[in-house]
Amino acid sequence: MDNPRTVETASSQLISKPDVRESSLLADIKSLIKVGIINSNLITAFAGFWLALYFTGSSFFDYWATFLLTMAGTATVIAGGCIINNWYDRDIDPIMTRTRKRPTVTGTIPLPVIKYSGIALSALGAVLLLFTTWQAAAFGVFGWFVYVVLYTMWSKRKYTINTVIGSFSGAVPPLIGWAAVEPSLRSEAFILFLIMFIWQTPHFLALAMKKRDEYKEAGIPMLPVVHGFKMTKRQIVVYVACLLPLPIYLASLGKVFLIVAFLLSFGWLILGLAGFFMKNDYKWATWMFVYSLNYMTIIFLAMVLVTLPFPF
Repeated sequence: MDNPRTVETASSQLISKPDVRESSLLADIKSLIKVGIINSNLITAFAGFWLALYFTGSSFFDYWATFLLTMAGTATVIAGGCIINNWYDRDIDPIMTRTRKRPTVTGTIPLPVIKYSGIALSALGAVLLLFTTWQAAAFGVFGWFVYVVLYTMWSKRKYTINTVIGSFSGAVPPLIGWAAVEPSLRSEAFILFLIMFIWQTPHFLALAMKKRDEYKEAGIPMLPVVHGFKMTKRQIVVYVACLLPLPIYLASLGKVFLIVAFLLSFGWLILGLAGFFMKNDYKWATWMFVYSLNYMTIIFLAMVLVTLPFPF
């Protein structure tokens, strides 16, 4: 006669397997589409959309359908690009700790399914954006092309400027959001683009410092791998310094925003300069990486908050 406890345990394991598989599949999908990247880009796309309403004197309620299409299209086209990026990098991802659990490595999702899912989502995202304005769709396709072709397939494995090239892609979402409301754009829209473009290099170089050994083993010529930490630190500080004057061109957002933006940029610059005196480069790189995430979130959130009453 079977032990009741054994039978009960086996039964509970059988019952729990679907939940475990569902959880695992969800984790695989999140890994493929890179949820963190999508979320951060949606923040900046929303800021662009919102500020376009502010500067044109439009109401959010008049653009709610456009808003949904913009957010869905932006998220989908980015997800498609990220999936193709994962599919293309399947030969180097097993080497790096942060990527070796992707389904392209573990095989939990067939590679053809991954590839065609990336293509389908990319096309769907472009179509959704096309229902807003063709300019928004054009910016979305441009960002996708830079990320997938110019960054992933061309520069990532060949040049240390791969980070700069990829930054064009990451700087596009504010333009997508803005163009969905005001296709002609205006100077403030390009300031948002510049903030995101400049922000990305110190952000990703800090990450590259943290993961230098893994990038080296994978054969990816990131700046810390090729030219060392000292050169990387100098580059990081130069880019952070370039952020300091940009909020001035958004002075129409008010003094509160200018103060917040200046303090954030100045604080980041001070932390960057501290790296020349710290002995633990990896600890400093972690601080810089975390600060960069908070910088991007806070400065774009501030843009929305200081204009909050207007679009309604």
